[in-house]
Parts: sequence; structure tokens; C-alpha cells
Amino acid sequence: MATLVLLNKPFQVMCQFTDDQGRATLADYVEAAGVYPAGRLDYDSEGLVLLTDSGKLQHRIASPANKMKKTYWVQVDGIIDDTALDQLRRGVTLKDGLTRPAQAQRMEAPDVWPRTPPIRERANQPTSWLELTLTEGRNRQVRRMTAAVGFPTLRLIRARIGEWSLENLQPGESTALQIHIPVEQTNGTRQRRRTQQDTRNRRQPPPNRRSRAK
Repeated sequence: MATLVLLNKPFQVMCQFTDDQGRATLADYVEAAGVYPAGRLDYDSEGLVLLTDSGKLQHRIASPANKMKKTYWVQVDGIIDDTALDQLRRGVTLKDGLTRPAQAQRMEAPDVWPRTPPIRERANQPTSWLELTLTEGRNRQVRRMTAAVGFPTLRLIRARIGEWSLENLQPGESTALQIHIPVEQTNGTRQRRRTQQDTRNRRQPPPNRRSRAK
């Protein structure tokens, strides 16, 4: 069994537990002991961060080799067109090479919390939203991809990682699950058992973890 914490990371929070510049960190929001982030989310991005106390589960979530899908809601500058969406779906050439094909589609503005501070809007310049699903995690990849096709990112929310999603978590809220993880078989190969929430946890769900930012 392993602990998995789902956190809705607020805007301008470091995806780590300490910071020598005095910025807000995960320590301001996560009370569970002994858990560490499985992957990163930029300081200026919002949304789902997974933390766990299991090295195996951390590797399974974060390793690029496992190609775990990550879904983002992206607000961009301008009304994104079919040409740009097709480019994102085929893959975009960045300085560090061609990205893997992504799932990309327009979406209505999601019913989410207002960002503090809000994005800078320009008079007579519309914005639009898209849902983008990736299977890799390069540095600031979503922002670089949308900029490369002509639509800079204004706001970025990670909505899902694999089978886990934000659901009803508000910024700064978290919830903890007890889940099964793959185990070693006698022949040395991993049992491909789907990760699932412990049935005991379903009967008695843990309370949301909340903490006030300093």
C-alpha cells in the first residue's frame, strides 16, 4: 500500500517543500508526512500535483518511459484555429526536438476558480481555451508548444494525471488516498495490476487536507 496525495497547487507556489527566496511552497498546503512530488508543475501554473511516499509509484507516475497521460486546460492569446490544433496533434518542433503527438481540442472556458492575480487582458484581443493531453513532460512544454503555433499561453491548469483528476478540489486543497501499487512476482517481472484505491478508504474517505498559505 502507498499514500497518494492529490493537491490542487495554486498559482505562484513552488512545486517543492523549501525555497530560499521565501516563496510559497508545498509545505504551506500539504500536511501528510513523508510524501514527495511525482513530477513537477511550474511556479506560474496551477492544478493537479501528485505526491507519494512510494518510490515505485513516484517512478511510475513521473518517468517519461511510462508515457502517463497528463491533461491541461490552456487559455491562450487569440482564438486558436484548426491549423494550430493540427500542428499540436502532429507534434511541434522545439529547440529540444519534435514533441510527441498530442491530443488537442477546443473547449469552453472551464468553470474554475478565478486566478489571483488575474491574467493580463488586452483591449480588443480575445482569448480562447483548449484541452491538451501530453505523454511527455519537457520543461515548460505546454507554453512552448502553444507559442510555437502562434498562440501564447496566458493561463495553464493541469486537470488530470493518468486516472487521477482535480475533481472538486479548490486551490490549496488536497485529499489523501491509500492505493495498491504493482508488486514483484517470483519470476522478477512486475504484476500488471491496475492501481486502485483501497476499498477500506472508499468506506471511510479521508478528510481534505487544507492549510493556509503563509
